[in-house]
Amino acid sequence: MAFFILPDQQISLSLCPYHNKESNPMEIFISLIAKSLSINPKQVQNTVELLNGGATIPFISRYRKEATGGLDEVQIADIKELLEKLTETEKRKQTILSTIEEQGKLTADLKKRIEASWSLTELEDIYLPYKPKRRTRAEIAREKGLEPLAKIIMAQHEPNPSQRARQFVNDQVANIDEALKGARDIIAEWVNENEIARNSVRNIFAREAIITTTLVKGKEEEAAKYRDYFDSNEQLKRCTSHRLLAIRRAEAEGFLKVNISPEEEHCIDKLEKIFVKGSNEASEQVAEAVKDCYKRLLKPSIETEFANESKAKADIEAIRVFAENLRQLLLSAPLGQKKVMGIDPGFRTGCKVVCLDAQGNLLHNETIYPHPPANERTQASRKISQLVESYQIEAIAIGNGTAGRETEQFISNLQYSRKVQVFSVSENGASIYSASKVAREEFPDYDVTVRGAVSIGRRLMDPLAELIKIDPKSIGVGQYQHDVDQPLLKKSLDQTVENCVNLVGVNLNTASKHLLTYISGLGPQLAQNIVNYRAENGAFRNRRELMKVARMGEKAFEQCAGFLRIPDSDNPLDNSAVHPESYPIVEKMAKTAKCTVQDLIANKELKKSLNLADFTTGKVGMPTLLDIVEELDKPGRDPRRIIKVFEFDPTVKTIADLREGMRLPGIVTNITNFGCFVDVGIKENGLVHVSQLADRFVSDPTEIVSIHQHVEVKVLSVDLERKRVQLTMKLG
Repeated sequence: MAFFILPDQQISLSLCPYHNKESNPMEIFISLIAKSLSINPKQVQNTVELLNGGATIPFISRYRKEATGGLDEVQIADIKELLEKLTETEKRKQTILSTIEEQGKLTADLKKRIEASWSLTELEDIYLPYKPKRRTRAEIAREKGLEPLAKIIMAQHEPNPSQRARQFVNDQVANIDEALKGARDIIAEWVNENEIARNSVRNIFAREAIITTTLVKGKEEEAAKYRDYFDSNEQLKRCTSHRLLAIRRAEAEGFLKVNISPEEEHCIDKLEKIFVKGSNEASEQVAEAVKDCYKRLLKPSIETEFANESKAKADIEAIRVFAENLRQLLLSAPLGQKKVMGIDPGFRTGCKVVCLDAQGNLLHNETIYPHPPANERTQASRKISQLVESYQIEAIAIGNGTAGRETEQFISNLQYSRKVQVFSVSENGASIYSASKVAREEFPDYDVTVRGAVSIGRRLMDPLAELIKIDPKSIGVGQYQHDVDQPLLKKSLDQTVENCVNLVGVNLNTASKHLLTYISGLGPQLAQNIVNYRAENGAFRNRRELMKVARMGEKAFEQCAGFLRIPDSDNPLDNSAVHPESYPIVEKMAKTAKCTVQDLIANKELKKSLNLADFTTGKVGMPTLLDIVEELDKPGRDPRRIIKVFEFDPTVKTIADLREGMRLPGIVTNITNFGCFVDVGIKENGLVHVSQLADRFVSDPTEIVSIHQHVEVKVLSVDLERKRVQLTMKLG
C-alpha cells in the first residue's frame, strides 16, 4: 500500500539539512522525501531518476536493487506518491505567488515564507488575506468607508466607540448601530484570516473535537441499518475509520445530521485572550466581533477542514485494507492447468455447466436441473458423469451463491471413474464479468450464464488471471469502497494488481490481453499487439522475439521481459525471472562451472561451488547475483501457495441450523478493521470481531487472518431477525 500525505501533513524545510538557497526544486523534494520516509537521500535520488526515466515500480524493486539499496515496492510507491504530492504543492505555491504579485502585495518576507512552506494548510492560511473573495459582509462595510472605524476599535484605545462611530454615519450608513456592525464585520474577517487564531482553534479541534450525530426526524425506519449511530457522540480523534465512513454514508443518504466541534466557549475564550486587550467599550466591540467570527466564519471553516481531513484519513485506512485484501485474493492458491468443469448453480433456472481444457478454453456447455422445482436428479447425475469421462475432468468448481451448497453436495455424492476434486469458488463479481465488454469479446456467441460458469471454472485454475478482468470494487473484499476517494482507490488498486501480476509472472504464449496489460512496461496497446503477433506468427520461441512486436521498443522490452515466461523456449532462462540483461552473467557462471546453463539450473552443488563475488561488476552487485541464484533454484515456480480442498459442516445449510457454541469449519471471505467475515456454508457470512480473533490484543486483523484462509470458529450468537451471526476464533 502506498504512502499518502494528508492535506495538513507538514514537511518542514528546517528538517532538511540539504536545502539551501541555490537548491533546485528536485533537490529539495529528494531531501524532504528522504527525511519524511527515513530513507537515505541517495536511495531516493536514484529511485526518482528511475521513475522519471519511465521505469515501473515492479521493475525497479526487482531489477534495480543496487541503485535503490533494496527498496521494496511499498517504499518505492511511497517515494512516487510523495514526489507527486510535493510537485503539486510546488505548483500551488507558484499560483499563490503570482496571484499576490499581481495585487502588488508580494513583499520579500512574504515571498520567503511562501517558498519555505511545504504545508498546504499553512500555505492556504498565508494566502487567505490575499485570496480573491466574493462580496462578503466585511467587503460591503469597507465599501461604505468603515475600515478606519474598525481599526480604531481594534486598537481598543477609544473610550467611546459609539461616539466615534457617529462620524461615519452618512447616506450609505444609516445610523451608529450600522456603523458599529460594519466595523465588527471587518474585525471578524481580520480574526478569521489571522494565522495564530486559526492555528489556536485548530489545536483545540485536534485535541477536543466531538463528532455528534443526530437522526433526521421521521427517518427512523429507513435508517434502521444505521441504528448504532443514532444520536451518538465521541471524540473525533478516536472515531475509527469504519465508523466514520458509516456515519458519512448515513449523512449523504439524508438519515443523519453530523456536527464536528469542541466546546464553543473554550474556543471563544482562547480567541478573546488573543484579541481582546482591555475592558472598555471598544474591547467589548472586539469581543462581540470575535464571537461572531468564530460562529460564522472560523468554526465552519475549521470544521470543514477537520471533516475533510478525518474523511481523508478514513479513506486511506479503508483503501489500505481493501488493497491488502485484494492482494491476498489475487494471490490465492491456483489449481493450475487442469481440465476443469465449472458450475454456476441455480434452482428454477438450473445449473449452467461448462467444460474447460487445461488452458481454460471452453469445450462444452449445457444446463442440468437437479434441484426443485424440476428435480431431474437422475438425468443430471448421468450427464455430469458422462461429461467428466468425455472431457477427462480433473476438478469441478462450483459457485458459492444461490444453490451452491446444494449443488456441491449433489456433485460430491456422485461416483466417478476417475479422481475428481470438488471445490467451492467465490462467485463475487462473476455476474459483473459475464455482462462486461471483456466477456463479450471472449465469448461473443454465448449468453451471460455460460460466461459466468466459465469465470467460476477459470477462477479455480488461476484466480489472478481471471479476477483481473473484473473491477476490484465488484469482487466483494472492500470496506465502504463506494464511499472513499475514487481516484485514490483506483490508483491504489491498480498498483496492487500490477504488483501481484508481476510478482507471479505470466506465460507469454497463453496470457490474455487483459493479463498482459498489467505487466510492467506494456499497457493495453502493447498487450493487444502481443496477442495479434501470436495469432499471426504462432507461439513466441524466445524473449528476444518480443522485439518483433509492433511498437515494442528497447525501453518497453527492458521493463517487461523479466516478467514474461516462455516454458518451451530453447533458452531455459526464458522461463525464469532472470532478466535478459543478466543472461551473460549466468552464461559466465556456467562457463566457470564448466557446464551448460541447463546443468547449472538442475544442479545445486554446481551453484554452491561458485564464488558470487567473482561475478560483480560496476553495475551488478550481490543483490542481483543472489536473486539470480535463487531463481536458478526454482525457475518458473509459482510463488503462490498450493490449493487445498475444503468441506463445510454437512449439517449446516441455513442460518436456522446454527446454535450457540457450535464449532464449524469456515473460510475467511473479507477482512475489515473491525474483524473478518467467515463463510460457514450458509447464505450469511458470520463476523469474527477483532476482539474475538485471538487470546490477546489484536490491532490489525491481518496479523491473524488472510483472505480464503481455512479457519475453525465457534458460534457466539445468532440474530435471526437481522440475519447476523457472531463468531469467535477463541476456542479454548
